[in-house]
Amino acid sequence: SVPLLQAARKRSSLNLLELSEAELEEQFVRGDGPGGQATNKTNNCVVLKHVPSGIVVKCHQTRSMEKNRKIAREILQEKVDLFYKGEDSDVFKEKKASEKQKQEKKRRAKENLERKKLFKEMQQLDKE
Repeated sequence: SVPLLQAARKRSSLNLLELSEAELEEQFVRGDGPGGQATNKTNNCVVLKHVPSGIVVKCHQTRSMEKNRKIAREILQEKVDLFYKGEDSDVFKEKKASEKQKQEKKRRAKENLERKKLFKEMQQLDKE
């Protein structure tokens, strides 16, 4: 139900595949989006490509090039891990677990709403 490569996000999992710098191509480009001159004149957006798998990550979360490089490597490492391990990846399992928690929370909220409606109906009947 969850596309594998979309399950990756910035998390520090323990069993991720290691990336070697020889497998990576790194470029620095101008970022896009809001920010005006700060964005338009600096090449602090990092585009990182894992050559063997062909996975590309673009990171422009901060104004610091070094922080963007670090974040891009973390995201790429998770995506590569997902690409090779699939559903056995820790990242995929984390995503599934968080979805399950979210669904459970929704279910409980719905039950509480039903209880409140029943309670109000009972109060209306008592008044009459």
